[in-house]
Amino acid sequence: MDLTEVALVVGLLGACLVAVLLVLVARRDASAQRETARTDVAAIREDARTATAEAERRAEVLGAREAAFAEDRAAAADLAHTLRDRALALTQAERELGDRQAAARVAELVELEKIAGLGAQDARAELERRILEQATRDTEAAVRRTEAKARKTAEDSARRIVATAVQRVAVATSSQSVVVVVPLPSEDMKGRIIGKEGRNIRTFEALTGVNVLIDDTPDSVMLSCFDAERREVAQVALESLIADGRIHPQRIESAYAEALAGAQERAVAAGHEAAEHAGVGALHPDLVRTMGRLRLRTSFGQNVLAHLVESAQIAAAMAAEVGADVDVARRAAFLHDIGKALTAEVSGTHAMVGADLARRCGESAVVVNAIAAHHEEVPAESVEAVLVQAADACSAARPGARREELDQYIERMDRIEQLVAEHAGVRRVLAMSAGREVRVLVEPESVDDTQLPGLASAIAKHIEADLSYPGEIKVTVIREIRASATAG
Repeated sequence: MDLTEVALVVGLLGACLVAVLLVLVARRDASAQRETARTDVAAIREDARTATAEAERRAEVLGAREAAFAEDRAAAADLAHTLRDRALALTQAERELGDRQAAARVAELVELEKIAGLGAQDARAELERRILEQATRDTEAAVRRTEAKARKTAEDSARRIVATAVQRVAVATSSQSVVVVVPLPSEDMKGRIIGKEGRNIRTFEALTGVNVLIDDTPDSVMLSCFDAERREVAQVALESLIADGRIHPQRIESAYAEALAGAQERAVAAGHEAAEHAGVGALHPDLVRTMGRLRLRTSFGQNVLAHLVESAQIAAAMAAEVGADVDVARRAAFLHDIGKALTAEVSGTHAMVGADLARRCGESAVVVNAIAAHHEEVPAESVEAVLVQAADACSAARPGARREELDQYIERMDRIEQLVAEHAGVRRVLAMSAGREVRVLVEPESVDDTQLPGLASAIAKHIEADLSYPGEIKVTVIREIRASATAG
């Protein structure tokens, strides 16, 4: 056997050996895998048994819970049925109780009607009356408290504003007279005025239409006339004659003609001076000329132009206090009586005539409305219009600013007292402060304390409806009870 065959045999034996080894390794691995698989199967079986046991336990618990829930549901159904029965019983009991209460109320009402002698309608009416009286008393008490609070604040504020405005104004309040005193440089001038056999004084009186009073008053003569324009022309003419020193009929006629021709110029100058004193500028020339004519016009003895200057100053002060437009209030108050210069020429009230003139002269709508509304002939559309009314009243009410005829004064006072005495329960009426305050004494048996505010308001409304009066009238109602006894 050669080497080749030996090598081949050795190779075959090696291959067989390797194959045997591979088979042995494969068997060992297979045995290990079978062992592992048996172990896994055992573990899975154990887990399965454990899961099955847990599932059985949970099933038992769930079954027990379902049984308990079924028992609870049955108990709840029984309880609901019991509650429903009790509710029905309670409803029936309430119905029976309501019927018994209604019957008791009916019986009680019948018994009360027998005792009181009143029917149901009468009792209801009496109850309504008492409730209405109580509500009225409560309302009146609330009104009294509200009025007292408002009056305290409003009166204090108004008094402060008016006092502040009026105290800043210093205007003469003496009434204009029908007599003018003309001073003379010397006593000899009286003889010149009279002239030879009185021809100078007769000529002067015939031309001017005034009476020249030459009495024992030293160094002065008086001109008397009810016509203010004639009186002014005569005064200017006489002063011119006195300054010239030549007094004779021809010179008197010349001086009178000059004085008459200068009337328009004096009116314009007076208008400009008044506007300057009032602090009003940029007036239309027609307004200035018309205002100047008011220097000779009086109202209840008060010079109208001086009244307008004073009203403008008061209105401006009050507007500054309340925060209104000072310039508008001043201008409207200065022009509010301008219509009095035209009332003899144009029909209508002086307020409407003055408003129409101001409108034609280019004044603003606020000023025109304030002029027209200062006597409440039209509604006031601005705060400034109300301030003009207040300023007009303040200037007119200043003590001594205006005069009234005694008969008119007495008639107005009597009319106020008679009007107030018409109210039920009034025992005595006393008009005071020139008719600006009324004291009313009532019968205490007829009017109680809760009725006093209502009676005062009713009297005030009655006065507003039936009387025409300047300013305001304060009504004070007094209820007094007096008791007296005598010890014997």
